[in-house]
Parts: sequence; structure tokens; C-alpha cells
Amino acid sequence: MNGAESLYRTAVAAGIEVCFANPGTTEMPLVGMLDRVPGMRAVLGLFEGVCTGAADGYARMAEKPALTLLHLGPGFANGIANLHNARRARSAVVNLIGDHATWHLAADAPLTSDIESLARPVSHWVRRNRHAAELATDMADALAAAGGAGGRVATLIIPHDTQYDAAHGPVAPRPLPAAAVDTAAVERAAAALRGSGPAVVLLGGGALQAHGLRAAARIAAATGARLFAETFPARFDRGAGLPAADRLPYFPEQVLEALAPFRTIVLAGAREPVAFFGYAGMPSRLVTAQQEVVAFSVPDAHRPPGTEPCTATMLEALADALGAAPEGGAVVHSQRPDAPTGLLEPGSVAAAIAAVQPERAIIVEEAATTGIAYAAASAGAPPHSLLCLTGGAIGQGPPCATGAAIACPDRPVINFQADGSAMYTWQALWTQARESLNVTTVVCANRAYRILMFELMRAGIVEPGPKAMSLTSLSSPTIDWVLLGRGLGVPSVRVETAETLVTELRRALADPGPHLIEMVL
Repeated sequence: MNGAESLYRTAVAAGIEVCFANPGTTEMPLVGMLDRVPGMRAVLGLFEGVCTGAADGYARMAEKPALTLLHLGPGFANGIANLHNARRARSAVVNLIGDHATWHLAADAPLTSDIESLARPVSHWVRRNRHAAELATDMADALAAAGGAGGRVATLIIPHDTQYDAAHGPVAPRPLPAAAVDTAAVERAAAALRGSGPAVVLLGGGALQAHGLRAAARIAAATGARLFAETFPARFDRGAGLPAADRLPYFPEQVLEALAPFRTIVLAGAREPVAFFGYAGMPSRLVTAQQEVVAFSVPDAHRPPGTEPCTATMLEALADALGAAPEGGAVVHSQRPDAPTGLLEPGSVAAAIAAVQPERAIIVEEAATTGIAYAAASAGAPPHSLLCLTGGAIGQGPPCATGAAIACPDRPVINFQADGSAMYTWQALWTQARESLNVTTVVCANRAYRILMFELMRAGIVEPGPKAMSLTSLSSPTIDWVLLGRGLGVPSVRVETAETLVTELRRALADPGPHLIEMVL
């Protein structure tokens, strides 16, 4: 047995099933060994950002790590943006990066780089393997560092020679410690919620999955507290039969207005809200000095995986401490919008998706300005999971949808996608076609970086000149998404009316496999 085989057998024994790969010469022993180790699915991405984004989407839905297999420092660098999103989503991802043979590094070959320095900003854990005999142990440690739900990004650098050198057998999985409920935090939050003045519970992470939401709804019913979701949740279970939680707005003045009525802000799986960007005359922190912040359950990258209390379990303990009724809390009633008609605009697009999306759909939303109306339109749709752009690095949508579809093959995936950000990782369509994934991509073809137009106005540039406008435009030439999709093996159509969009959505969702619908707005 060589190092590569010991690594894969260790991973499979720990329940790891998928490797999203874009390998090169230095990873050939790892590539060749995939056929020798049953239980590991190999998925090719044509760009490293597709691999890392797919691993993020997989981890959000499977709640366990996926592997990525990347080529040296430059290959890893191509995937960093979506690892930034994965880190913000608290997704469990393990990166395997092949490096030059140990004896070749001193030659400073053209692809040699400082991989550790590239990896640290987006990784909780980084290690360079030294010997083939230690590779299985390093793999087990990487998986333990990544954890599962509420996980981390771990990066293991593997020299070419330690992949093919002789090694011992696989290593048993590292058991993660059982996290206990933080009783002191429960008591602090209970006291704050019993106090005078209105309160809000800001939910993030596992608190936005069904069991966490139900516990939060009990708390709201018992105390009168308002429930908010963080602006860009990693996974938000929502729809008919589930408790409602409004998402915090995007722009800082809107957040300040939304939070102004509340004296107490309890953080449950979410960080304290801050402005996405710094604007002159606007604070960075969006909680005022007059408001009390209670850090009930806050993500902490410095705590070892498995030791951080489960936010949903903490919320259940808090509900019990408050004497909340076991089944308390209002839920959303079933209510779909009518199928829209007329020309396409953001409201009709949102209504069309919400009117036809199936039960248990996974909605990967990277629609930027066009997607704003979707939250209200889909509030009473059948139960579904919403995955958002957690770190702001665009190009997350198509890969994340790819990984989510592999994690949940029994659930339809709709990628509600802006055209500009889709161009960053459109190669994901090819992977969807190759793997026959049940993903329907709905592209908002407004042919502009429309969010930049908003930001120009916010910067006081009311009448931008031709050079500024050229940097917001995606026309001249116009991107033909139907040709792009078909060229990558995905059946694709163009629609210009809401009626046609509804028809094509229904057709695509009834036919398992990838589809693309270009919406001309």
C-alpha cells in the first residue's frame, strides 16, 4: 500500500464519499489510486473554483466534508474565492493539494510557490505531509479539523513522492468530542430576554435549519422577541409549516432601521451585524451603544471542531429555561403567488420561481439585485432550503448548486443566478451535464453588473461617464447563455415573458437532469 491508498482508505472509513478534483502532474498517484479504493466518487471540475464551490455546497447540505484535489499553489489559488465563501459558511471542506516531490522543491521549478501562505487565510488548519507513512494520520487529522456541521476548511499539502512511497494501512477516524450545552450562556440569554424592552434574536448557522427555527419560535412566543436571520445564510430552511425569520437587509442604513426598535440583540449562531462595506458617515458596527448584545452562541473559529455547542440544541435549552410551550410559535401558512404574466422584471421572476418550485427544493440564490423580491414571494412556498452567497465572493452559485445536487440527489436544485457572477464559474454547467445532476439554472440576463450601478449612485456619481458605465455593462458583445449552456451539454432555452418562464420552469423541473433558462430582463 502506498501513501495515496492509505489516505483514501482513511477518508472512506470516516464516511467521506466525494472528491471534487482538478488534478495535475503532481497528483497522478492520488488520481490513479481512486480506482483501487471503492467508495470514493471522483467529480471533475474544469476550474478549481468549481471544485471548491461544489465542496462548499455539498458540505452545507450533507453536513460532512467533501474533498477537493487541486494542483500545486496556482491551482489552489484559482479556488481560493469559493473557499473564502466556504469559510464564511462554516462548511467542512478538506483540500488535498499536490506539491513537487520533496527532493525537487530546491530546484524552484516554474510552478513552485509558497502554498502554506496561500492556504492560511482561508483555512482553519494547514499541514504539509512529510512522509508517506504519516499520510493516513495527516488525513485523519485533517478530517477531524474540518469536523462536520458548523465545520472548518482544512488544507493538506502532499508532496508527489509521499503519494507513491510505501505506507502503512489506513488510520481509524478521530472521534469528535461531544459538545455540551453552555449553561452559563443559556442563563445570560434567558435573563436578557426576561428583561424590560423589546428584543431580537439574530439567527445564523444551524439555528436556521428546521429544528433550530422551531426552538427559536418557542422563544419568540414566550418572550415576544423578534426573529431575524443573518443577511446571507449558509442554509436557511423556510416555507410553509416552518417558523418565519426575516433576513436582515443588505445596506447598512436599512439594518440600522430594522434593529432600531430593539434594546437587546441575542446572537444565536450569527455574528454581530456589520456593514458589508465602509461608507462615509455610516458606522461599521450596526449595533448602537444603547443596545445590549448577548453573545448566546457565536461562531468561534478558534474553538476546536466538536467543542462548540450546537446552536439549535442551545436554543432548545433556552426555550426550556424560559418555560416556553413545547410546540409554541407561529408558522408560515401555505401560500404561493399566482403564476405571473407579462414582461419579465424582478418581481415577476421571483413570483414565477416561487409559484412552481417543488417541495424540498434547494434554492441556490446568487441573483443579486434581481433576487431581492424572492424572499417575500417564496415565504409561503412548500418547504425548501435556501443557500446564499456567504462571503461575497461572486461565482459561488453554479458550483454550490452542483455540490448540493450531489449531496441530495433526491432533491431538485434551482440555481437562481445573476449573469455577471455566473461568468466566473460557468464551467460548472459541464460538470452538471457530465454527472447528470438535477439542477435547473435560471440566469437573470440583465446584461449588467447592476449592483455596481447602485453603488455608483451611493458614491454620489449620479451621472457616470462612458468609461464608468462601460465597467458595469455586459453588452457589446451580448453573452448568449443558450449557446453557452448547449455547448457544455445542458439543454438551454431563452425566455422573455413571465408566462414562458413558468412553462419552461415546469418543463425543466419535470425532467431530471440539468437545464438552463436564460431570462432576458
